[in-house]
Amino acid sequence: MCLLVAGVFSAPAAALDERSSQSLAHYIVASLYERRGELDSAVTEYKEALKADFENSAIHLSLAASYIKKNDLTAAVDELSLAIKFNPESVEPHAILALLYAAQNKNNLATQEYEFAVKNASKLEPKNINIYKTLGVLYLEQDKLSDALNTYNLILGLAPEDAEARFYLANVYERLKNREAAVKELKKSLELKPDYAEALNYLGYMYVEDGKNLDSAEELIRRALKSQPDNGAYVDSLGWFYFKKGKLSLALKELERASALLEDPVIYDHLGDAYFKTGEVEKAKTSWGKSLSLDPKQESVKKKLEGFKK
Repeated sequence: MCLLVAGVFSAPAAALDERSSQSLAHYIVASLYERRGELDSAVTEYKEALKADFENSAIHLSLAASYIKKNDLTAAVDELSLAIKFNPESVEPHAILALLYAAQNKNNLATQEYEFAVKNASKLEPKNINIYKTLGVLYLEQDKLSDALNTYNLILGLAPEDAEARFYLANVYERLKNREAAVKELKKSLELKPDYAEALNYLGYMYVEDGKNLDSAEELIRRALKSQPDNGAYVDSLGWFYFKKGKLSLALKELERASALLEDPVIYDHLGDAYFKTGEVEKAKTSWGKSLSLDPKQESVKKKLEGFKK
């Protein structure tokens, strides 16, 4: 017999054999101890329950919860791993394990466990769009672009008028270097939701980066800023627009404001370019240095700083 996550056996008590009855008795006592805050006694009783029914995923999950309350995270991780082993399709142990890994700054493991949790949730609710959206975001964070592409296309098969899904699909296409498809999806997103600030800024910024449709770019960015005037990313887009138009004093003003609103490697890179263009070389070096400290993988910024050394 197995326990439900809620903490009761799924079969009627009369149907339990002696072994399961022993496990149930210890489980109930453990739950009472846990509610009263007597965690050492709760752990002891959960362990006794497992002696009678070791492959019971829910008991391992409850024991993990007691260990978490005792701040014994190593033991909690062990119990959650056993809960998953004996019930691979479960959602809750993966989700809790992800939280524990995140608290320990084990971000790759945390993301992996979140992914398992969401995948299992999608099996339980195959038409729940929000679950798939979460899975798509996880794929994007892991740079699993093919999986992300399939996930957002699946969402749009279920809900073709979902503006958010089209926004994230555009993100996937842009990362895949298919800018034409990205622009197409952003336009569709804005047709469905004209005041979608993130999509407005994204499309405007793409136009600026490509150096085309700059009048449309300014309009889109300003519409995004109208709803979120202190959004550092949107302010950066406006500053970068001014930079591309050669309006350097306006560019510096907006880029400096953006850097005060948001610590972001792209903003500091843009600010460095603006300082360099206006002859403020030391400020440019400082800004590029800040950009690189936030994201050391930026080869283009490295080259800019190396140029000074040479």
